[in-house]
Amino acid sequence: MTLRVAIVGGGPAGIYAADILTKSETDVSVDIIERLPAPYGLVRYGVAPDHPRIKEIIKALGRVLAKPEVRFLGNVDFGVDVKLEDLREFYDAVVVATGAKADRELGIPGEELTYGAADFVSWYDAHPDDPQEWPLDATSVAVIGVGNVALDVARVLAKTGEEMLTTDIPDHVYEGLKAKTITDVHVFARRGPAYAKFSPLELRELNHSPNVEVIVHPEGFDVDEHGMEHIGKHKAQKMVLDTLANWVGRDPVGKPHRIHLHFAEAPVEVLGRDGRVTTLRTERTHSPNADGNVEGTGQHTFWDVQGVYRAVGYRSTALPGLPFDERSAVVPNDEGRVLDLDGRPIPGTYVTGWIKRGPVGLIGHTKSDAAQTVEHLLAETTPTATAREPEAVDAYLAERGVDVATFDHWERLDQHEIALGEAAGRTRVKVATREEMLRAGR
Repeated sequence: MTLRVAIVGGGPAGIYAADILTKSETDVSVDIIERLPAPYGLVRYGVAPDHPRIKEIIKALGRVLAKPEVRFLGNVDFGVDVKLEDLREFYDAVVVATGAKADRELGIPGEELTYGAADFVSWYDAHPDDPQEWPLDATSVAVIGVGNVALDVARVLAKTGEEMLTTDIPDHVYEGLKAKTITDVHVFARRGPAYAKFSPLELRELNHSPNVEVIVHPEGFDVDEHGMEHIGKHKAQKMVLDTLANWVGRDPVGKPHRIHLHFAEAPVEVLGRDGRVTTLRTERTHSPNADGNVEGTGQHTFWDVQGVYRAVGYRSTALPGLPFDERSAVVPNDEGRVLDLDGRPIPGTYVTGWIKRGPVGLIGHTKSDAAQTVEHLLAETTPTATAREPEAVDAYLAERGVDVATFDHWERLDQHEIALGEAAGRTRVKVATREEMLRAGR
């Protein structure tokens, strides 16, 4: 008997799980249930538009979705259009792979005045469920964080709208970036440069814009014995440190926009007036021991900025019908088996990706993560579904009035976006609203 599996989430984690399932010796039928009318999750809606190279992974993911054993059911909202108990009627196992889209918090006074990096990324990546306006009327802004998302946010805030017009951004994003008044973007790291989490390539690309100057401030740019020990164990971070060191003290060349990198400066308070940011207060830090943690020195600096962006990590959110650990922001699990409140595995219920392990790791981690979950699923799952035919799911969704977007719909939308791009002399122009996505897919 064919094993029926539902995967909730059409990003890389869910698609990799589908790929591993279909390559197993077990006869399987997989439905990928996705809230949006388009697949690929954060590859489509989390990668900066001026990094099309990274989106090449979509080609490999698309080959999985095109497999005859796999169906894509887009525009289906888990918990609204279909509940977990409903899925148990149609599937022998359910794998949740919904990732992480919310922003982690800083936990400092005035945080309510700040912007989440994930929200800004959703805006410039034209997420169909997010507003099409974004306030960009500041002159100087701060970005808190030292990961690649922080670099993406800083780079997009600093670059001109004309530079970004070569990418897949739709008109409303271009108009917003074209009208922005930002000249200076200050990026703050709590720790020293030896602990920066930028990837070497992402960091070097920061310096490629003809309109943006990168300034590494020497204050706080110290590498003590603990930092040297750390980079000795991490080759990529040594490459990052070498790049940063080459930029410290460079003579300015007079470009109109600047990205300032500040190390050993921890945000402690955001000040504002009439609901708008006026000042960020930071405290100089130092690392007292080898664990990389920092302590404040009591030396404070007040920065004249009109906006603050939090880029300190993504966070998963709770899902209807599933337990959730608010502290670690994951679904409690044992190697992908979802655990109930008593720590016992819930039959036929699994997780993979960031909702399983937290928002850490690269694509390679996602593949191995999915393999671990699928191994347990195949070893433990027996046929339990009572309505086993795919048509039963289709009929259920049709009765509820759900306008399902299939993989055929996505391929038509994909071609529509490529055609829009060709007309504008670009590779693609992204469709920005759910209604237009569904119309183009039809």
